[in-house]
Amino acid sequence: MKIATILLDGQEVASIITDYGYLPISFINQRFNKNWPHDLFSILTEERLEEIKRWFYQNSDSLSQELEELSILKKLIQFAPLYRRPRKIWGIGLNYKAHAEDLSEKVPVSEPASFMKPDTAIIGFNDTIKIPTLSEKTTGEAELGLIFGKKCKNVSQENWRSAIAGFTTIIDMTAEDILRRNPRNLTQAKSFDTFFSFGPIFYTLDEVDDLFKLLVQTIINGNVHAENTVANMTFPLDFLVSYHSQIMTMLPGDIISTGTPGAAPLKNGDIIECRINDFQPLINHVIDLKLNRRYV
Repeated sequence: MKIATILLDGQEVASIITDYGYLPISFINQRFNKNWPHDLFSILTEERLEEIKRWFYQNSDSLSQELEELSILKKLIQFAPLYRRPRKIWGIGLNYKAHAEDLSEKVPVSEPASFMKPDTAIIGFNDTIKIPTLSEKTTGEAELGLIFGKKCKNVSQENWRSAIAGFTTIIDMTAEDILRRNPRNLTQAKSFDTFFSFGPIFYTLDEVDDLFKLLVQTIINGNVHAENTVANMTFPLDFLVSYHSQIMTMLPGDIISTGTPGAAPLKNGDIIECRINDFQPLINHVIDLKLNRRYV
């Protein structure tokens, strides 16, 4: 199943993507007497996703006429971030050899180069990335995101899928010049407002046939800046889930941004995209606050 968060009457609501368009959960509740949460974060934290999936898969054919009637055409919707207040966002640095070489860094071999980001950095599809006044070199990085579906601790690598609800596209940003001045500046370099674009589509596990063949691309102004397949990660998805669950109790809605094939330097007026196979591309425009003071 695929879910987007869209703007509807001033609210950010979860909507199932159907053959006919975008079906808000609130519309399902009204028509079919359900009491499901309207937003994706609550669906995850209340662990209602599997119930919603079962209902949709069992009824999508028999209720096709009603679902078509309730669905909103894509051309009429506006995406929002999937949600705005996850408890934790883990980022994984240097998880592809080529990206480590970009930064003249050694590839981590014993444990991931992990860091955390604040939820105030979150933006969504078509929102504006703002290069901060404190940075002369900010980069954008396309990544595959993992979204946790349940509370878990000490997950084994063999059971990693049981902890994950699904996937999404992410664009992570870094104030690279701040980081290069001192590697202990990683938190500062990663935490500016607009430095984590998230969405626009959440894909449940069954939507991806072969995770290892997923091709992650960082696109700048329509050109491929860097690309690599998930199979070439230094620390694969099962390891990332297991490792981080040994550090902290992971909660529904927590995110792991799994690393980028390559970071692209950003400048005022750029358009950056995260493309992953047949996923809906995540697209953001870039402004430099040093040149656009009115946005500060």
